Amino acid sequence: MLFYLIIFVVTAVDQLTKVWIRSILKVGESMPFYKDLISFTHYQNSGAAGSSLQGSARYLGILAVVIISVILYYRKKGSFQGFFKECGAAFFVGGAIGNGIERLLFGKVTDFIVFRSGHGVMNLADLAINLGVVFFVLDMFLSYRHKLLPKQKNFQ
Repeated sequence: MLFYLIIFVVTAVDQLTKVWIRSILKVGESMPFYKDLISFTHYQNSGAAGSSLQGSARYLGILAVVIISVILYYRKKGSFQGFFKECGAAFFVGGAIGNGIERLLFGKVTDFIVFRSGHGVMNLADLAINLGVVFFVLDMFLSYRHKLLPKQKNFQ
C-alpha cells in the first residue's frame, strides 16, 4: 500500500507544482524561494538531464513507460522486498511518471528548481528519482553490512 501511496503523492505533487510554476512564471523568468539557497526559474526541457538529448522528449517518454513497466513487473515478482527497496522503487516510478506525462503530452518537461550550486534546473520528479536511487544505495549498503557482520563475529 505504501508503494502505491508514494507513487500517487509524488506524481500528484510533481504535476501540481509544474502547473503552478507555468501559471506564475514565464519561461526564463526567475524568483527567489528560500534565501539564497533555492530559486525558481521556469525552464522547458525537451531532452534529458543536463539538457542533453534535446528534442528527444517523446522517445524519453516511451522509455519511461518501459522502465516503469519493468519495475512494476519485477516488484510483482517479489524482487523489491524490504522497506528501502520498496520506497526506492516507488519514488523512482513516481518521478518517472511525473516527467513521462509531460514528455508524452507536451514534448518537454517543466523544470524550475535551481539550487545555489547552480548545477542545472530540476523539478520534483527529478528529486524523487534521485531519492529513489538513494534508497536503493542505502539498501545495498545495509545488505552488504549485514552480510559482513556474521563473518566478523566468527573472528572474535
